[in-house]
Amino acid sequence: MDRHTTMSGTPAVAATAGLGEWVSRLDLAAVPAAVVDRLGLVVLDVVGVAAVGARTADQTALRRAWTAPTGPAPLFGTGERAPIDTAAWLNAVAMACLELDEGNKYAKGHPAVHGFPAVLALAAERDSSGDDTAAALLAAYEVAARFGRATGLRAGAHPHGNWGVAGAAAGCARLLGLGPEACAAAVDTGAGMPIAGHFDSATTGNPVRDAWLGAANTSGLAAARMASAGVARNTGTAGLSLGALLGEFDPHELTAGLGTRWDITAGYFKRHASCSFTHPAADAMFELADGRPIAEVQVETHRLGAGLSGVDWDNRLSAMFSTPFVVAAAALDGAVGPQTYAAGRLNDPGLRELARRVTVVAADDLTARLPAERATRVTVRYADGDTRIAEVPNPVGDADHRPFGRAAVTDLLRRWLGDDDLLDRLALFSREFASLPRVGDALRGLAGVPAGPAPGGGCPTGSAVDGAAPDGAAPEKEE
Repeated sequence: MDRHTTMSGTPAVAATAGLGEWVSRLDLAAVPAAVVDRLGLVVLDVVGVAAVGARTADQTALRRAWTAPTGPAPLFGTGERAPIDTAAWLNAVAMACLELDEGNKYAKGHPAVHGFPAVLALAAERDSSGDDTAAALLAAYEVAARFGRATGLRAGAHPHGNWGVAGAAAGCARLLGLGPEACAAAVDTGAGMPIAGHFDSATTGNPVRDAWLGAANTSGLAAARMASAGVARNTGTAGLSLGALLGEFDPHELTAGLGTRWDITAGYFKRHASCSFTHPAADAMFELADGRPIAEVQVETHRLGAGLSGVDWDNRLSAMFSTPFVVAAAALDGAVGPQTYAAGRLNDPGLRELARRVTVVAADDLTARLPAERATRVTVRYADGDTRIAEVPNPVGDADHRPFGRAAVTDLLRRWLGDDDLLDRLALFSREFASLPRVGDALRGLAGVPAGPAPGGGCPTGSAVDGAAPDGAAPEKEE
Protein backbone atom coordinates (compact mmCIF):
# COMPACT_ATOMS: atom_id res chain seq x y z
CA MET A 1 0.00 0.00 0.00
CA ASP A 2 1.59 3.31 -1.07
CA ARG A 3 1.37 6.70 0.57
CA HIS A 4 -1.49 7.80 -1.72
CA THR A 5 -4.04 5.23 -0.51
CA THR A 6 -6.98 6.53 1.47
CA MET A 7 -8.05 3.73 3.79
CA SER A 8 -8.61 4.59 7.43
CA GLY A 9 -5.35 5.15 9.30
CA THR A 10 -3.24 5.95 6.23
CA PRO A 11 -1.10 9.11 6.05
CA ALA A 12 -3.62 11.08 3.96
CA VAL A 13 -6.41 10.52 6.50
CA ALA A 14 -4.17 11.20 9.48
CA ALA A 15 -2.68 14.36 7.97
CA THR A 16 -6.10 15.74 7.08
CA ALA A 17 -7.33 14.96 10.58
CA GLY A 18 -4.35 16.84 12.01
CA LEU A 19 -5.15 19.83 9.84
CA GLY A 20 -8.80 19.71 10.90
CA GLU A 21 -7.86 19.79 14.55
CA TRP A 22 -5.47 22.69 13.99
CA VAL A 23 -8.07 24.66 12.02
CA SER A 24 -10.82 24.17 14.58
CA ARG A 25 -8.60 25.24 17.48
CA LEU A 26 -6.80 28.11 15.72
CA ASP A 27 -6.82 31.02 18.18
CA LEU A 28 -5.72 34.38 16.89
CA ALA A 29 -4.40 35.34 20.31
CA ALA A 30 -1.77 32.61 19.99
CA VAL A 31 -0.61 33.70 16.52
CA PRO A 32 2.59 35.78 16.38
CA ALA A 33 1.95 39.48 15.86
CA ALA A 34 4.10 39.53 12.72
CA VAL A 35 1.88 36.86 11.16
CA VAL A 36 -1.28 38.82 11.96
CA ASP A 37 0.30 41.94 10.48
CA ARG A 38 1.18 40.04 7.31
CA LEU A 39 -2.38 38.74 7.09
CA GLY A 40 -3.65 42.32 7.15
CA LEU A 41 -1.23 43.24 4.37
CA VAL A 42 -2.41 40.32 2.23
CA VAL A 43 -6.03 41.41 2.79
CA LEU A 44 -5.09 44.93 1.69
CA ASP A 45 -3.46 43.59 -1.45
CA VAL A 46 -6.02 41.06 -2.64
CA VAL A 47 -9.13 43.08 -1.85
CA GLY A 48 -7.50 46.11 -3.46
CA VAL A 49 -6.65 44.30 -6.69
CA ALA A 50 -10.14 42.78 -6.71
CA ALA A 51 -11.51 46.33 -6.74
CA VAL A 52 -9.13 47.24 -9.57
CA GLY A 53 -10.16 44.17 -11.55
CA ALA A 54 -13.86 44.68 -10.88
CA ARG A 55 -13.74 48.01 -12.71
CA THR A 56 -12.54 46.56 -16.00
CA ALA A 57 -15.04 46.38 -18.83
CA ASP A 58 -15.14 42.59 -18.88
CA GLN A 59 -15.83 42.25 -15.16
CA THR A 60 -18.49 44.95 -15.34
CA ALA A 61 -20.18 43.03 -18.17
CA LEU A 62 -19.93 39.81 -16.16
CA ARG A 63 -21.78 41.35 -13.22
CA ARG A 64 -24.50 42.61 -15.53
CA ALA A 65 -24.91 39.15 -17.02
CA TRP A 66 -25.14 37.59 -13.55
CA THR A 67 -28.35 39.48 -12.68
CA ALA A 68 -27.98 38.48 -9.04
CA PRO A 69 -30.25 39.97 -6.37
CA THR A 70 -28.74 42.18 -3.73
CA GLY A 71 -27.35 40.46 -0.68
CA PRO A 72 -25.21 40.85 2.43
CA ALA A 73 -21.77 40.48 0.85
CA PRO A 74 -19.81 43.25 -0.93
CA LEU A 75 -18.63 43.14 -4.51
CA PHE A 76 -15.39 44.99 -3.87
CA GLY A 77 -15.03 48.34 -5.58
CA THR A 78 -18.34 48.21 -7.45
CA GLY A 79 -20.86 49.88 -5.16
CA GLU A 80 -22.86 46.62 -5.24
CA ARG A 81 -23.73 43.77 -2.87
CA ALA A 82 -24.76 40.20 -3.61
CA PRO A 83 -25.60 36.84 -2.03
CA ILE A 84 -22.52 35.19 -0.59
CA ASP A 85 -21.97 32.53 -3.26
CA THR A 86 -22.26 35.14 -6.00
CA ALA A 87 -19.91 37.49 -4.16
CA ALA A 88 -17.37 34.72 -3.57
CA TRP A 89 -17.39 33.81 -7.26
CA LEU A 90 -17.30 37.31 -8.72
CA ASN A 91 -14.76 38.69 -6.24
CA ALA A 92 -12.43 35.76 -6.89
CA VAL A 93 -12.56 36.26 -10.66
CA ALA A 94 -12.01 40.02 -10.30
CA MET A 95 -9.12 39.37 -7.90
CA ALA A 96 -7.29 37.25 -10.48
CA CYS A 97 -8.17 38.86 -13.79
CA LEU A 98 -5.28 41.35 -13.90
CA GLU A 99 -2.60 38.98 -12.56
CA LEU A 100 -1.90 41.30 -9.62
CA ASP A 101 -2.89 39.20 -6.59
CA GLU A 102 -0.46 37.94 -3.96
CA GLY A 103 1.16 34.55 -4.45
CA ASN A 104 3.51 32.06 -2.84
CA LYS A 105 6.41 30.31 -4.57
CA TYR A 106 6.44 27.42 -2.10
CA ALA A 107 2.74 26.75 -2.63
CA LYS A 108 3.36 27.08 -6.37
CA GLY A 109 0.46 29.45 -6.88
CA HIS A 110 -1.98 31.81 -5.18
CA PRO A 111 -3.32 30.60 -1.81
CA ALA A 112 -5.23 33.77 -0.86
CA VAL A 113 -7.46 34.07 -3.92
CA HIS A 114 -8.56 30.46 -3.52
CA GLY A 115 -10.26 31.13 -0.19
CA PHE A 116 -10.36 34.77 0.88
CA PRO A 117 -13.38 35.72 -1.29
CA ALA A 118 -15.44 32.88 0.23
CA VAL A 119 -14.40 33.62 3.81
CA LEU A 120 -15.01 37.36 3.50
CA ALA A 121 -18.43 36.84 1.90
CA LEU A 122 -19.41 34.41 4.65
CA ALA A 123 -18.10 36.76 7.33
CA ALA A 124 -20.19 39.59 5.89
CA GLU A 125 -23.33 37.45 5.94
CA ARG A 126 -22.75 36.18 9.48
CA ASP A 127 -21.45 39.52 10.78
CA SER A 128 -18.60 37.54 12.31
CA SER A 129 -16.20 38.85 14.91
CA GLY A 130 -12.89 40.23 13.74
CA ASP A 131 -10.80 37.61 15.47
CA ASP A 132 -12.88 34.75 14.02
CA THR A 133 -12.63 36.32 10.56
CA ALA A 134 -8.88 36.71 10.84
CA ALA A 135 -8.47 33.14 12.11
CA ALA A 136 -10.59 31.85 9.23
CA LEU A 137 -8.57 33.79 6.65
CA LEU A 138 -5.33 32.52 8.14
CA ALA A 139 -6.65 28.95 8.11
CA ALA A 140 -7.67 29.35 4.47
CA TYR A 141 -4.22 30.57 3.48
CA GLU A 142 -2.16 28.10 5.48
CA VAL A 143 -4.21 25.05 4.47
CA ALA A 144 -4.20 26.07 0.80
CA ALA A 145 -0.45 26.67 0.87
CA ARG A 146 0.16 23.29 2.48
CA PHE A 147 -1.95 21.54 -0.13
CA GLY A 148 0.00 23.46 -2.77
CA ARG A 149 3.26 22.19 -1.30
CA ALA A 150 1.88 18.66 -1.14
CA THR A 151 0.62 18.57 -4.73
CA GLY A 152 2.80 17.98 -7.76
CA LEU A 153 0.51 18.51 -10.73
CA ARG A 154 0.91 16.59 -13.97
CA ALA A 155 2.66 18.31 -16.86
CA GLY A 156 0.31 20.83 -18.43
CA ALA A 157 -2.06 21.19 -15.47
CA HIS A 158 -2.83 24.68 -14.23
CA PRO A 159 -2.87 25.20 -10.42
CA HIS A 160 -5.98 27.35 -10.29
CA GLY A 161 -8.97 25.67 -8.70
CA ASN A 162 -7.50 22.37 -7.54
CA TRP A 163 -5.26 22.21 -4.44
CA GLY A 164 -6.59 25.55 -3.17
CA VAL A 165 -10.19 24.38 -2.71
CA ALA A 166 -9.17 22.69 0.55
CA GLY A 167 -8.09 26.10 1.88
CA ALA A 168 -11.43 27.68 1.08
CA ALA A 169 -13.18 24.81 2.84
CA ALA A 170 -10.91 25.15 5.89
CA GLY A 171 -11.51 28.89 6.22
CA CYS A 172 -15.27 28.58 5.90
CA ALA A 173 -15.36 25.67 8.34
CA ARG A 174 -13.40 27.70 10.89
CA LEU A 175 -15.79 30.62 10.48
CA LEU A 176 -18.76 28.30 11.02
CA GLY A 177 -17.18 27.16 14.28
CA LEU A 178 -16.98 23.49 13.32
CA GLY A 179 -15.18 20.95 15.50
CA PRO A 180 -12.00 19.03 14.59
CA GLU A 181 -13.66 16.12 12.81
CA ALA A 182 -16.02 18.35 10.86
CA CYS A 183 -13.19 20.68 9.84
CA ALA A 184 -11.19 17.69 8.61
CA ALA A 185 -14.23 16.46 6.68
CA ALA A 186 -14.66 19.89 5.09
CA VAL A 187 -10.99 20.03 4.08
CA ASP A 188 -11.10 16.52 2.61
CA THR A 189 -14.32 17.28 0.75
CA GLY A 190 -12.79 20.43 -0.69
CA ALA A 191 -9.75 18.43 -1.79
CA GLY A 192 -12.14 16.13 -3.64
CA MET A 193 -13.57 18.93 -5.81
CA PRO A 194 -10.61 20.04 -7.94
CA ILE A 195 -10.66 21.66 -11.36
CA ALA A 196 -8.54 19.86 -13.95
CA GLY A 197 -7.63 22.86 -16.08
CA HIS A 198 -4.87 23.02 -18.67
CA PHE A 199 -2.16 25.64 -18.46
CA ASP A 200 -2.53 26.48 -22.14
CA SER A 201 -5.96 27.91 -21.38
CA ALA A 202 -4.04 30.79 -19.80
CA THR A 203 -1.37 31.17 -22.48
CA THR A 204 -4.02 31.18 -25.20
CA GLY A 205 -6.04 33.82 -23.35
CA ASN A 206 -9.13 31.87 -22.26
CA PRO A 207 -10.83 33.60 -19.28
CA VAL A 208 -12.03 30.20 -18.03
CA ARG A 209 -8.71 30.28 -16.18
CA ASP A 210 -10.13 33.01 -13.90
CA ALA A 211 -13.43 31.17 -13.52
CA TRP A 212 -11.60 28.23 -11.92
CA LEU A 213 -10.98 30.47 -8.90
CA GLY A 214 -14.64 31.40 -8.63
CA ALA A 215 -15.43 27.70 -8.63
CA ALA A 216 -12.79 27.04 -5.95
CA ASN A 217 -14.40 29.52 -3.58
CA THR A 218 -17.96 28.33 -4.06
CA SER A 219 -16.80 24.72 -3.74
CA GLY A 220 -15.12 25.62 -0.45
CA LEU A 221 -18.37 27.07 0.82
CA ALA A 222 -20.21 23.92 -0.24
CA ALA A 223 -17.66 21.66 1.44
CA ALA A 224 -17.98 23.54 4.74
CA ARG A 225 -21.77 23.38 4.56
CA MET A 226 -21.65 19.65 3.89
CA ALA A 227 -19.45 19.21 6.95
CA SER A 228 -21.77 21.38 9.03
CA ALA A 229 -24.69 19.18 7.97
CA GLY A 230 -22.81 16.04 8.95
CA VAL A 231 -22.75 14.57 5.46
CA ALA A 232 -19.03 15.00 4.75
CA ARG A 233 -16.29 12.49 5.65
CA ASN A 234 -12.51 12.46 5.85
CA THR A 235 -11.31 9.53 3.74
CA GLY A 236 -8.05 11.12 2.59
CA THR A 237 -9.51 11.67 -0.84
CA ALA A 238 -6.84 14.22 -1.77
CA GLY A 239 -4.54 11.27 -2.45
CA LEU A 240 -6.93 10.21 -5.20
CA SER A 241 -8.06 13.55 -6.66
CA LEU A 242 -4.84 15.53 -6.38
CA GLY A 243 -2.54 12.51 -6.44
CA ALA A 244 -3.72 9.62 -8.57
CA LEU A 245 -5.71 11.75 -11.02
CA LEU A 246 -3.89 15.08 -11.24
CA GLY A 247 -0.32 14.22 -10.34
CA GLU A 248 1.42 13.36 -7.08
CA PHE A 249 0.42 14.06 -3.50
CA ASP A 250 2.56 13.91 -0.36
CA PRO A 251 0.29 14.08 2.72
CA HIS A 252 3.24 14.62 5.05
CA GLU A 253 3.53 18.18 3.70
CA LEU A 254 0.12 18.99 5.20
CA THR A 255 1.33 18.99 8.78
CA ALA A 256 5.06 19.69 8.48
CA GLY A 257 5.85 22.58 10.83
CA LEU A 258 2.16 23.11 11.54
CA GLY A 259 1.74 26.00 13.96
CA THR A 260 5.39 27.06 13.72
CA ARG A 261 5.93 27.71 10.02
CA TRP A 262 3.57 30.33 8.64
CA ASP A 263 3.56 30.21 4.85
CA ILE A 264 1.73 33.52 4.60
CA THR A 265 4.97 35.27 5.62
CA ALA A 266 6.83 33.79 2.63
CA GLY A 267 4.62 35.12 -0.16
CA TYR A 268 5.13 37.79 -2.80
CA PHE A 269 3.32 40.93 -3.88
CA LYS A 270 3.24 41.90 -7.55
CA ARG A 271 4.12 45.20 -9.18
CA HIS A 272 3.63 43.91 -12.73
CA ALA A 273 0.26 42.88 -14.18
CA SER A 274 1.54 39.59 -15.57
CA CYS A 275 2.35 36.00 -14.62
CA SER A 276 4.95 36.01 -11.85
CA PHE A 277 7.35 33.97 -14.00
CA THR A 278 7.72 37.03 -16.25
CA HIS A 279 8.48 39.43 -13.40
CA PRO A 280 12.25 38.87 -12.99
CA ALA A 281 12.71 39.44 -16.72
CA ALA A 282 10.78 42.72 -16.49
CA ASP A 283 12.79 43.74 -13.42
CA ALA A 284 16.01 43.02 -15.31
CA MET A 285 14.86 45.06 -18.29
CA PHE A 286 14.31 48.05 -16.02
CA GLU A 287 18.05 47.83 -15.29
CA LEU A 288 19.15 47.21 -18.87
CA ALA A 289 16.92 49.42 -21.02
CA ASP A 290 18.74 52.73 -21.40
CA GLY A 291 17.14 54.26 -24.48
CA ARG A 292 19.49 52.70 -27.03
CA PRO A 293 17.93 50.60 -29.82
CA ILE A 294 17.84 46.92 -28.91
CA ALA A 295 18.90 44.28 -31.43
CA GLU A 296 17.90 41.19 -29.45
CA VAL A 297 17.15 39.92 -25.98
CA GLN A 298 17.75 36.48 -24.50
CA VAL A 299 15.85 35.50 -21.36
CA GLU A 300 17.25 32.53 -19.48
CA THR A 301 14.94 31.20 -16.81
CA HIS A 302 14.00 28.07 -14.85
CA ARG A 303 12.08 25.22 -16.47
CA LEU A 304 8.74 26.37 -15.00
CA GLY A 305 8.86 29.69 -16.83
CA ALA A 306 10.56 28.67 -20.06
CA GLY A 307 7.27 27.87 -21.81
CA LEU A 308 5.96 31.46 -21.64
CA SER A 309 7.60 32.28 -24.96
CA GLY A 310 4.65 33.04 -27.22
CA VAL A 311 4.58 36.12 -29.41
CA ASP A 312 1.09 35.74 -30.89
CA TRP A 313 -0.98 37.17 -28.04
CA ASP A 314 -4.43 38.37 -29.03
CA ASN A 315 -5.92 39.56 -25.74
CA ARG A 316 -4.90 40.76 -22.28
CA LEU A 317 -4.64 37.33 -20.66
CA SER A 318 -2.48 35.78 -23.37
CA ALA A 319 -0.18 38.83 -23.27
CA MET A 320 0.15 38.48 -19.48
CA PHE A 321 1.53 35.00 -20.09
CA SER A 322 4.02 36.08 -22.76
CA THR A 323 7.52 36.86 -21.51
CA PRO A 324 8.40 38.51 -24.86
CA PHE A 325 5.41 40.87 -24.49
CA VAL A 326 6.28 41.73 -20.89
CA VAL A 327 9.97 42.28 -21.70
CA ALA A 328 9.14 44.49 -24.67
CA ALA A 329 6.64 46.54 -22.65
CA ALA A 330 9.15 46.95 -19.82
CA ALA A 331 11.83 48.11 -22.27
CA LEU A 332 9.63 50.53 -24.22
CA ASP A 333 7.27 51.80 -21.51
CA GLY A 334 9.17 51.33 -18.26
CA ALA A 335 6.02 49.73 -16.82
CA VAL A 336 3.83 46.65 -17.02
CA GLY A 337 0.65 47.74 -15.29
CA PRO A 338 -3.07 47.47 -15.99
CA GLN A 339 -2.90 50.28 -18.55
CA THR A 340 -0.29 48.32 -20.54
CA TYR A 341 -3.11 46.16 -21.85
CA ALA A 342 -5.15 48.89 -23.49
CA ALA A 343 -6.20 47.68 -26.92
CA GLY A 344 -3.92 50.05 -28.79
CA ARG A 345 -0.86 48.96 -26.86
CA LEU A 346 -1.56 45.26 -27.29
CA ASN A 347 -1.51 45.73 -31.06
CA ASP A 348 1.32 48.26 -31.25
CA PRO A 349 3.62 47.29 -34.17
CA GLY A 350 6.77 48.50 -32.43
CA LEU A 351 6.07 46.47 -29.32
CA ARG A 352 5.29 43.36 -31.36
CA GLU A 353 8.43 43.81 -33.43
CA LEU A 354 10.65 44.02 -30.35
CA ALA A 355 8.89 41.07 -28.73
CA ARG A 356 9.74 38.91 -31.74
CA ARG A 357 13.40 39.58 -30.99
CA VAL A 358 13.06 38.17 -27.45
CA THR A 359 13.95 34.50 -27.00
CA VAL A 360 13.16 32.52 -23.85
CA VAL A 361 15.20 29.45 -22.90
CA ALA A 362 15.50 27.16 -19.88
CA ALA A 363 18.79 27.20 -17.98
CA ASP A 364 19.75 24.23 -15.82
CA ASP A 365 21.65 26.35 -13.31
CA LEU A 366 18.56 28.51 -12.70
CA THR A 367 16.24 25.50 -12.47
CA ALA A 368 18.52 24.06 -9.80
CA ARG A 369 17.75 27.06 -7.57
CA LEU A 370 14.01 26.27 -7.34
CA PRO A 371 11.89 26.63 -5.23
CA ALA A 372 13.70 29.17 -3.05
CA GLU A 373 14.68 31.26 -6.07
CA ARG A 374 12.83 31.86 -9.32
CA ALA A 375 15.86 33.36 -10.97
CA THR A 376 16.14 34.86 -14.45
CA ARG A 377 19.13 36.07 -16.43
CA VAL A 378 18.59 38.58 -19.23
CA THR A 379 21.14 39.39 -21.93
CA VAL A 380 20.54 42.43 -24.13
CA ARG A 381 22.50 43.05 -27.32
CA TYR A 382 22.13 46.63 -28.45
CA ALA A 383 22.14 47.84 -32.05
CA ASP A 384 25.56 49.44 -31.49
CA GLY A 385 27.06 46.00 -30.69
CA ASP A 386 27.27 46.46 -26.93
CA THR A 387 25.99 43.64 -24.68
CA ARG A 388 24.82 43.84 -21.07
CA ILE A 389 23.58 41.15 -18.68
CA ALA A 390 21.40 41.36 -15.55
CA GLU A 391 20.39 38.51 -13.26
CA VAL A 392 17.48 38.68 -10.80
CA PRO A 393 17.09 35.99 -8.06
CA ASN A 394 13.36 36.48 -7.44
CA PRO A 395 10.71 38.98 -8.49
CA VAL A 396 10.91 42.33 -6.75
CA GLY A 397 8.25 42.13 -4.03
CA ASP A 398 9.06 38.55 -3.00
CA ALA A 399 9.59 38.02 0.71
CA ASP A 400 13.22 37.11 -0.10
CA HIS A 401 14.00 39.90 -2.58
CA ARG A 402 13.21 43.56 -1.97
CA PRO A 403 9.97 42.72 -0.15
CA PHE A 404 7.05 45.14 -0.15
CA GLY A 405 5.67 46.55 3.06
CA ARG A 406 2.42 48.37 3.68
CA ALA A 407 3.59 51.64 2.14
CA ALA A 408 4.66 49.96 -1.11
CA VAL A 409 1.44 47.94 -1.49
CA THR A 410 -0.66 51.02 -0.74
CA ASP A 411 1.25 53.08 -3.30
CA LEU A 412 0.71 50.45 -6.00
CA LEU A 413 -3.01 50.26 -5.26
CA ARG A 414 -3.35 54.03 -5.22
CA ARG A 415 -1.89 54.22 -8.73
CA TRP A 416 -3.97 51.36 -10.11
CA LEU A 417 -7.28 52.06 -8.37
CA GLY A 418 -7.56 55.84 -8.60
CA ASP A 419 -10.06 55.89 -5.71
CA ASP A 420 -8.52 57.34 -2.57
CA ASP A 421 -11.71 57.10 -0.54
CA LEU A 422 -12.10 53.37 -1.09
CA LEU A 423 -8.40 52.74 -0.64
CA ASP A 424 -8.29 54.65 2.64
CA ARG A 425 -11.27 52.62 3.90
CA LEU A 426 -9.60 49.39 2.84
CA ALA A 427 -6.28 50.36 4.43
CA LEU A 428 -8.03 51.07 7.73
CA PHE A 429 -9.98 47.81 7.55
CA SER A 430 -6.85 45.77 6.82
CA ARG A 431 -5.12 47.22 9.88
CA GLU A 432 -8.00 46.96 12.34
CA PHE A 433 -10.48 44.26 11.25
CA ALA A 434 -9.04 41.57 13.52
CA SER A 435 -9.94 43.67 16.58
CA LEU A 436 -13.47 44.60 15.48
CA PRO A 437 -16.38 43.12 17.46
CA ARG A 438 -18.24 42.59 14.15
CA VAL A 439 -17.03 42.94 10.56
CA GLY A 440 -20.24 42.92 8.48
CA ASP A 441 -20.73 46.65 8.06
CA ALA A 442 -17.03 47.33 7.56
CA LEU A 443 -16.86 44.69 4.84
CA ARG A 444 -19.92 46.06 3.08
CA GLY A 445 -18.26 49.48 3.13
CA LEU A 446 -15.56 48.02 0.86
CA ALA A 447 -18.06 47.76 -1.95
CA GLY A 448 -17.40 51.47 -2.37
CA VAL A 449 -19.40 53.48 -4.87
CA PRO A 450 -19.93 52.58 -8.52
CA ALA A 451 -17.05 53.45 -10.82
CA GLY A 452 -17.00 52.86 -14.55
CA PRO A 453 -14.01 51.50 -16.46
CA ALA A 454 -11.59 53.81 -18.17
CA PRO A 455 -11.88 54.11 -21.92
CA GLY A 456 -9.46 52.26 -24.14
CA GLY A 457 -9.41 48.51 -23.64
CA GLY A 458 -11.37 48.27 -20.45
CA CYS A 459 -8.51 48.90 -18.03
CA PRO A 460 -9.23 50.65 -14.76
CA THR A 461 -8.55 54.23 -13.95
CA GLY A 462 -5.19 55.16 -12.43
CA SER A 463 -1.76 55.39 -14.00
CA ALA A 464 0.51 52.46 -14.71
CA VAL A 465 3.27 51.77 -12.24
CA ASP A 466 6.62 53.08 -13.34
CA GLY A 467 9.80 51.05 -13.41
CA ALA A 468 11.11 52.18 -10.04
CA ALA A 469 10.57 49.62 -7.31
CA PRO A 470 8.59 50.80 -4.30
CA ASP A 471 10.34 50.45 -1.01
CA GLY A 472 9.60 48.50 1.63
CA ALA A 473 6.42 25.27 -22.07
CA ALA A 474 3.49 24.20 -19.92
CA PRO A 475 5.01 21.56 -17.63
CA GLU A 476 4.46 21.85 -13.89
CA LYS A 477 3.55 25.49 -14.13
CA GLU A 478 2.25 27.85 -11.52
CA GLU A 479 1.87 31.60 -11.48
